[in-house]
Amino acid sequence: MTDSGAPHLEELRASITACRICRDSPARGEEHALPHEPRPVAVISDSARILIAGQAPGLRVHESGLPFNDASGDRLRQWLAVDRPTFYDAKKFAIVPMGFCFPGYDRHGSDLPPRRECAPLWRQRVMDAMPQIELVLAIGHYAQRWHLGPDCPASMTETVQNWQRYVMRNTRPAVLPLPHPSWRNTAWLRKNPWFETDMLPYLRARVARLIS
Repeated sequence: MTDSGAPHLEELRASITACRICRDSPARGEEHALPHEPRPVAVISDSARILIAGQAPGLRVHESGLPFNDASGDRLRQWLAVDRPTFYDAKKFAIVPMGFCFPGYDRHGSDLPPRRECAPLWRQRVMDAMPQIELVLAIGHYAQRWHLGPDCPASMTETVQNWQRYVMRNTRPAVLPLPHPSWRNTAWLRKNPWFETDMLPYLRARVARLIS
């Protein structure tokens, strides 16, 4: 991106930081407003060639303001074969979830899905602001559905199983679907050993090239 694009990026960052749409104008009505103060978390970059497209921040990320600052982040960094300083280097990775704010918990104590207000308002604007992105790591089905569009299967497993088909498409940026690195998906990883034997070597090699 040229220098003339930098002020625009700063304006976008500031607008995202100030966003309160999920609290002030909730898509499903006032009774579904975000029950806590929003804290949008996103890392937008004018030089990173990889975009990590996650779901939404968890509570620990909400409290720290640092994306993937939790056990899921530890596993994701292991998958990528990068250390924390590299992962949090905005020159190497942009990190933009589908929902910028912690959505809260459901009645079972699990994280709610990304807020409905966020992606329609921000997603395309963020992508347009980062034309240098070459690879999107679409983590979880919400990110996969947005970035793959109508070609995305109904299940996350089927989507990730077809990773070669998606990443090799003649599109820019390329999209590589990944399961969520939550430790709750440990059983899924055991049932799908191809993820570690076939997909991770490709992922690590592609990431190494793009951050070198």
